[in-house]
Amino acid sequence: MKQVLAAAAAVLVMLGAVGCAAEAADVPQRADLPRRLTHAEEMLVDRAREALIEKCMAETGFTYRPVPVASLAERKMGGYVLDDVTWARRHGYGTRLSEGLADVQRNDPNHAYARGLPKAERIRYSKTLDGDPSGGMLTAELPAGGTVRTPRDSCVAEAKGELYGDFPAFFHAEKAATGLVPLYAPEILKDRRFVNAREEWASCMSKRGHDFADPAAVRERLPQLTHGVSRDKAHVIEVELAVDEAECATKETALVRTARALETEYVDGLDEYRDELTDYRRMQHGALKRARELCAEYACVPGR
Repeated sequence: MKQVLAAAAAVLVMLGAVGCAAEAADVPQRADLPRRLTHAEEMLVDRAREALIEKCMAETGFTYRPVPVASLAERKMGGYVLDDVTWARRHGYGTRLSEGLADVQRNDPNHAYARGLPKAERIRYSKTLDGDPSGGMLTAELPAGGTVRTPRDSCVAEAKGELYGDFPAFFHAEKAATGLVPLYAPEILKDRRFVNAREEWASCMSKRGHDFADPAAVRERLPQLTHGVSRDKAHVIEVELAVDEAECATKETALVRTARALETEYVDGLDEYRDELTDYRRMQHGALKRARELCAEYACVPGR
């Protein structure tokens, strides 16, 4: 069962992120729901959140440097199958992007700042930024079972509250809306339409000299294929394979189109979560409006 859920989670990431480059406007979606935010709009919301965290931390006597938010290219990583040939030709499977992200996280000046504080202040810094469980926790039930919890009060919570209008309400709606994948992805994996499209994709890849049953197998074997060669040569191998995958998925077969259509079909059947999805999208659009106003007022940090 664990393997099935792991495979299912890899198939589709929340509502339409089938491939590495699916923008909101490109993905079929229910007419009765607000549209999804584009990657660029998500970036603006994230930038505003960082500015608000900086403001909150300053009010408590701490310095916080807004973290550069994920770039458009980084937001297009992941998903079940590459669906953008241009992106694949430039980034392969995103290995170099992932390395850059790791460098940003490793060199985050806020970590160095916190380490330089006296112990008592370092603890207060952490609790101010991320919250203290002793100060109260929010709990949300996940659609597939289980719960998640987060501190009720923190600068992160305050920033999200200002953006989304009501942090507790947003937390509950977000966890419901983004936790639907386990409810439908296993069914998509078994759907004959998806199986046929995946088999056609595998045949296309075979004609190009690649023996892979599905896109997940490519990612699993990639480290072996690039082992022991130079960094530049590894990138060439990665890009060539990624381009073949994307072309087979978008131009030679209907894998991407089928996956997106099936996801829309199965999500449409989850009527019991329509209110949560509507609330989540509505609050996202409210956050976007506030982010535009905030970033006109504050110097929001740019993306990478």
